[in-house]
Amino acid sequence: MEKIAVFQYITAFLFGSVIGSFLNVCIYRIPKKESIVFPSSHCPACNKKIKPYDNMPIISYILLKGRCRECGEKISFQYPLVEFLNAAGYVIMIWKFGVGINALIYALLYSALIVVTFIDLEHQIIPDRITLPGILIGFILGAAVLPVGWLNSLIGLLLGGGLFYLVAVASRGGMGGGDIKLIAMIGAFLGWRYTLLTIFLGALAGAIVGLSLMIFKGKGRKHPVPFGPFLALGAIASLLWGNDIIKWYINLGR
Repeated sequence: MEKIAVFQYITAFLFGSVIGSFLNVCIYRIPKKESIVFPSSHCPACNKKIKPYDNMPIISYILLKGRCRECGEKISFQYPLVEFLNAAGYVIMIWKFGVGINALIYALLYSALIVVTFIDLEHQIIPDRITLPGILIGFILGAAVLPVGWLNSLIGLLLGGGLFYLVAVASRGGMGGGDIKLIAMIGAFLGWRYTLLTIFLGALAGAIVGLSLMIFKGKGRKHPVPFGPFLALGAIASLLWGNDIIKWYINLGR
């Protein structure tokens, strides 16, 4: 591997971990409808301001042994996990799309999907503060920058949102409004083909997890399982390997 590539991957990882630290703030504060800017980072237990040297992504968690320096309260493993996932995701975007504006845009989409995933897992909500601006931004970038094109982007957001809206109406609330806006946002960024693939992969993953919970955990069919994380997973898989997955599926019928 060339030295320039190694440098790019290391830079992407470091930058992604820093952004991941900010994502943790979003995950914690957005459901509480708090500002993600003020006040500065502080311990949820003792409210003491976190010193800069205790706020280094991943490293600080290890050095502090997962506890607050001031009060000794345990720090959730979610914090380094989000930082690592975001950092690794940024490396993957550089590997897949090269250094450029497309990789940056897809990295930001990836970060938004991480925030959605962890909030939905914890609170069973998908905040409008992410999806509504995301729909508009996705369409603008799809029309002006990304290779998806404006028409494909428009069809993607309308098709995804429309299908989920019909499911919500038919199921009388079985599909949440947050899921509708999330798939519309994904459609705006990825276009209609990858939107359909996202739905398929998300539903498949959700079904596997749901059946596993029923078999191994004794959960009932009505046990709530947030769908947002599966849509996020499907969107990331579609973004990275969509063409390969579609070609593989088509070849199965030959």
